[in-house]
Amino acid sequence: MSRAAAWMAGWLSLMVVIAVAGREATRELAVFQIMVMRSLIGLVMLYPLVHAAGGFAAMKTARWPQHALRNAVHYAAQYGWFVALTLIPLAQVVAIEFTMPIWTALLAVALLGERFNRWKALAVLLGLVGVALIVRPAASAISPGQLIALAAAVGFAVSVTLTKSLTRTDSAVQIMFWMLIVQSVLGLLPALAVWRWPSPTVWGWVLVIAFCGTFSHYCMSRALRHADATVVVPMDFLRVPLTALAGWLVYSERIDLLTVIGTALILGGNLLNLRRIDGGQARTR
Repeated sequence: MSRAAAWMAGWLSLMVVIAVAGREATRELAVFQIMVMRSLIGLVMLYPLVHAAGGFAAMKTARWPQHALRNAVHYAAQYGWFVALTLIPLAQVVAIEFTMPIWTALLAVALLGERFNRWKALAVLLGLVGVALIVRPAASAISPGQLIALAAAVGFAVSVTLTKSLTRTDSAVQIMFWMLIVQSVLGLLPALAVWRWPSPTVWGWVLVIAFCGTFSHYCMSRALRHADATVVVPMDFLRVPLTALAGWLVYSERIDLLTVIGTALILGGNLLNLRRIDGGQARTR
């Protein structure tokens, strides 16, 4: 458990930093270019871990179709996340992103045949009410940024489900290696279509994005290897207040009461669902 917590502390720190770096880089560069630069630079940064794991020969996998699917979905979700950073406050992006466990529960019912009991239904309801309070469709039109952030959350739910499956057979380094390979291939042509040479300042932000994007996922993969997803995911809830604090300190973004209440409902629904899962597992042991 302590090892999982340590890896999650790394994940949290890197994800807060990448939110700020992503917004700064998108002031000058298109999202497609940022993403392909992140992947290519990330491959260079990952090489020491690849070498330590046995080199490129050790990166071979029998599950490349699952890697390709996982990273195609993750690429689309990540693109949406970066775009949302430019359109709505950081706190809103992360709060909406935390509907991901709700969508994961619904996907598990639809695709894996898991049971949908009253506790899961209550968790989904709390999450949906929380989103409604954050986006406030009755008060004004739902912004494109909010819809994009919501779509990204669904994509991340699919990606996390596939990642957990991959950790059963492949190492964290293999998962990261194939993520960077697949996303480099997917993003190369779109990036070339909008390419412009970054300024020295933006080069710095891109390097930060590459480092955080590469090693945050490594931290998450290692955390999932040391503990169940039902233990790891609640640790990630700290990212909501931490990112809101970063938005306030760096961009003077205000956080209103309805956003706080909506976020609390989303996190409460997630915790309720996870607690019921843990309780059910304890009774079956």
